[in-house]
Amino acid sequence: MTDAITNNTSNLYSGTTALSSKTLGSTDFLRLMTEQLKQQDPFEAHDNSQMIAQMAQITASSSTTEMSQTLKGIATQLGTQTDVLKQILANTTAAPAAATPAA
Repeated sequence: MTDAITNNTSNLYSGTTALSSKTLGSTDFLRLMTEQLKQQDPFEAHDNSQMIAQMAQITASSSTTEMSQTLKGIATQLGTQTDVLKQILANTTAAPAAATPAA
């Protein structure tokens, strides 16, 4: 029984690694979990606490990835605003010197 699950999940995993950079995401996790549920013996079901712990891990990982992308976006915006402020500061300090009449 365990060999059948291992073979099926290996086949499923080998199909996704060609497309991704050998990392599993939430979609891959759900596919593997669904395949595991299909293959399990109803009279000897797997431990639900392990499945819940795995779901919590993938949710935390997904949240961390999303937060990282958001922070990168904020950092990019701050960098752009800093550059604009530097240009404004350079233009305002150069303008009075150019406007001063020569004596």
